[in-house]
Amino acid sequence: MSSTPAPPRSRRSRRILRRAALVILGLLVVATIAFFALAPGIVERSMNEVTPGPVPEVSDETQALHDSLSVVDMHSDTLLWDRDLLDRSDRGHVDLPRLNDGNVALQVFSSVTKSPKDQNYDSNSADTDNITLLTVVQLQPPRTWTSLLERALYHADKLDDAAERSEGRLRVVRSATDLTELLDARASGDDVTGGMLALEGLQPLEGDLGNLETLYEAGYRMAGFTHFFDNEVGGSMHGEDKGGLTDLGRDVLAEMERLGMIVDVAHSSHTAVAEILASATAPVVSSHGGVQATCDVNRNLGDAEIRGIAATGGVVGIGYWDGAICDTSAEAVVDAITHVRDLVGIEHVGLGSDFDGSVTTRWDASQIAVVTQELADRGYTEAEIAAVMGGNVLRVMDEVLGPR
Repeated sequence: MSSTPAPPRSRRSRRILRRAALVILGLLVVATIAFFALAPGIVERSMNEVTPGPVPEVSDETQALHDSLSVVDMHSDTLLWDRDLLDRSDRGHVDLPRLNDGNVALQVFSSVTKSPKDQNYDSNSADTDNITLLTVVQLQPPRTWTSLLERALYHADKLDDAAERSEGRLRVVRSATDLTELLDARASGDDVTGGMLALEGLQPLEGDLGNLETLYEAGYRMAGFTHFFDNEVGGSMHGEDKGGLTDLGRDVLAEMERLGMIVDVAHSSHTAVAEILASATAPVVSSHGGVQATCDVNRNLGDAEIRGIAATGGVVGIGYWDGAICDTSAEAVVDAITHVRDLVGIEHVGLGSDFDGSVTTRWDASQIAVVTQELADRGYTEAEIAAVMGGNVLRVMDEVLGPR
């Protein structure tokens, strides 16, 4: 018995439904593509802002001085974001063209691998993480979705890839020799900027001291022990327990010094900072932040800690955002710099912007000369300005970085 053909209206209904389903599927595909294309930029625009505000007018004389300096910034989180470092961007704070405009000789690029939900300066649990979603939305390799070590290695790959594509305009600095060659090239007139890798907390070790060698081989030459939460190596200023170094943390400190990695106390608890400074045999830095004397918030350094860093031969890096200097003005930046200078000497203070670190600033990397101008307006000598704007950090790097 043959089947009865479907009524024409029924066939038309199915065709209409199929077409509607295809249209809906197409819209979903387009919406998904648009989401992954646009969401990372939308997120970053809301977190790395440059807001208008009064800044010093840079004179021709100061600009000439600034252009003669070796400017070094000890901290930016640019590698976290879905941007090509070689392209000038209309969002965020740092890219190679803007570094060049600002005459930055060397930018330290930090790897942020974990950030707690509802992040704050007072107390954060290690149980949540905002970066996981960001790795997925930015379509990073799946290996970075679950492994903090792989996230750090991916950031190292990003910097290496940018350097390889830069036609010599960007060099990755891994040794004192690399640093000397970079500065010599710039002195000869080459259009070249250096980049060095740092870790924003040692959670990428994933509890394994052996992973420090892995990260060193990937190019990391500076590391803070903690970020916004306590981890396996020690307590954070913003963690729940805020304890000192663990046994693993003490082993890491010794291994970092053996390898030739710069120890960074930024974000570490007061107890951990004291332990690090008591044990360190090489210069220690605070890569980015402020001082309690001019901005009394818990993430900033007290005078005893500043003296302790200076006693190692180290440098305190001053940031540009409200949480570090209680303002976003060049005056506030230089207020903090001046306090460090008056307390322990000009040779122990430098720049640590925290650019692209989910902060709002009044200028980006292209406009760093406003700090030079404010220093000049305060009566700093040219030698003092050169020390603050980069010379002090270069001294520490030359002393600590190994020949490899």
